[in-house]
Amino acid sequence: MPFVKTWIVPGTEHLVYLRQQPLEVFSRYIQQGMDSKEAGGILLGHVRGEHLEIIEATEPSFWDKRFRFLFERMPYFHHRLAMKRWKESNGLVRYIGEWHTHPQNYPSPSSIDLKEWQILAADRVDGRPLLALIVGCKDIHVEYMSGAGKRNILEPASFRRGEESVFLN
Repeated sequence: MPFVKTWIVPGTEHLVYLRQQPLEVFSRYIQQGMDSKEAGGILLGHVRGEHLEIIEATEPSFWDKRFRFLFERMPYFHHRLAMKRWKESNGLVRYIGEWHTHPQNYPSPSSIDLKEWQILAADRVDGRPLLALIVGCKDIHVEYMSGAGKRNILEPASFRRGEESVFLN
């Protein structure tokens, strides 16, 4: 499934760019079939001014709880991997947010999702909003969530040839 790589905060020039690795992970966990379970993990990447570059999405671990309509990420594996990437990169690769799947074609967050995202956003040390992403069967939902509960839903960005290079430098 070809997902959109670049997302924009409406009314701004703030971009979120998804590298190939996260897109491949998302594709592996699309919920197809009645017995498929939700999956998820964390998003790791670079903060480039007002822009984000997502370079890695962790995959579900043995300890995570996966059900048809519920994914509960257990912190140990994902936190340990995030700290490893942060140390290896001298602090350049950091925790950006969360992703998980929904069994709908065009996903939208549940009230549980919104509550969890707000808690995670409020716990961020850097004060940045949490990037939250839901992978559906045909599309993805991308939004920022602040610690105060303010939501900002992103839209696919459209570029003229060569304009995406802000992330390639």
